[in-house]
Amino acid sequence: MESAPLRAARELGPELRRRAPEIEAERRLPADLAKRFAAEGFFRTCVPAVYGGLEWPPEETARLIEVLAEADGSCAWCVFIGATSGSALARLPESAAREVFANPETLVAGVFAPRGRADRVEQGFRATGQWAWGSGTQNADWILGGCRLFEGDEPLLQAGGAPRTHMLLVPASEVEFLDTWHSSGLCGTGSTDFVIRDAFVPEERVVGLAADAGVEGPLYAFPQFGLLGLGIAAVCLGLARAAIDDFVVLATEKQPAGSSRTLAERAAVQAELSRAEAERRSARAFLYETLAAAYAAACEDGRISVAMRRDVRLATTHAVGASARAVDRMYHLAGGTSVYRSSPLQRIFRDVHVATQHMMVSPATLELTGRLLLGLETNTAQL
Repeated sequence: MESAPLRAARELGPELRRRAPEIEAERRLPADLAKRFAAEGFFRTCVPAVYGGLEWPPEETARLIEVLAEADGSCAWCVFIGATSGSALARLPESAAREVFANPETLVAGVFAPRGRADRVEQGFRATGQWAWGSGTQNADWILGGCRLFEGDEPLLQAGGAPRTHMLLVPASEVEFLDTWHSSGLCGTGSTDFVIRDAFVPEERVVGLAADAGVEGPLYAFPQFGLLGLGIAAVCLGLARAAIDDFVVLATEKQPAGSSRTLAERAAVQAELSRAEAERRSARAFLYETLAAAYAAACEDGRISVAMRRDVRLATTHAVGASARAVDRMYHLAGGTSVYRSSPLQRIFRDVHVATQHMMVSPATLELTGRLLLGLETNTAQL
């Protein structure tokens, strides 16, 4: 039986498709949609249950994102950012987590990359920085910004000697948003740069700083990079599904000039469609298989092995590449029809190719997983 949020996502599909041009034109998620997504629980899937979240297994969150992406890639992207950002609450002291998530419709969003600097002061830190790719942040209540921590002029170091980096939570009222998101695809995500200037952040709102802070559970055994990757993969799988479905309708109707047959009657079209369908579904099966196996291990052992984390990252990166290839096939088979703004295929094409540029699914990920498959000594910090 489908959960209420997943059922709501399916029911919202027609409206999101209809409003896709509006979402693109605004270059951000419309406020009314952000509020509805929050009310339906889309942003709570990774929030600890003890604080009023849903604490779903990761494959359930991926399914929700997929369904939304079939309707609109930008909406799905904003939901994945909001949902996975909510997992940060599991690494805060209880008092801080309850303060942040006092309202069940609270949206947390931000950027995990350590583009900021946080200097230790009494009872906390002073944070300054500028972050790119702030998807959904203009609709958020709280903003996460990754920072390197300093005490005086010296960086605080981990036990192994590497600089300590943490995410700091800042109220949205203390954040400045810059008008930088003019992109080729995922236009409606509002992935603008944002700036934090000398904001005081108490220690309890520095994610993962307190050694005894946090909520235990199998979901929180997943590394943040893994959760980010699965969100990108789910968006791309949903986009590929939409592209294939849209092309099937087009192929039964379109009769190219000078031809007595529709596209659907051409053998080359039939073969390419089969390849796209098989590649997408194979990649999806690999992703969900690895997510389920990792979650089962976390339930049993409370941890996820390096080999399983490797497989999750490999499956997510592969799903993104396979989805993009499937979309490309549909875009090219559709011919000139796919270049018009009236065709969903052109938007899907642009969206999926922006998603492929995210560092979490870059070719470097395959080099990392390849080293592990070969048994070579490997720095696994990015897993």
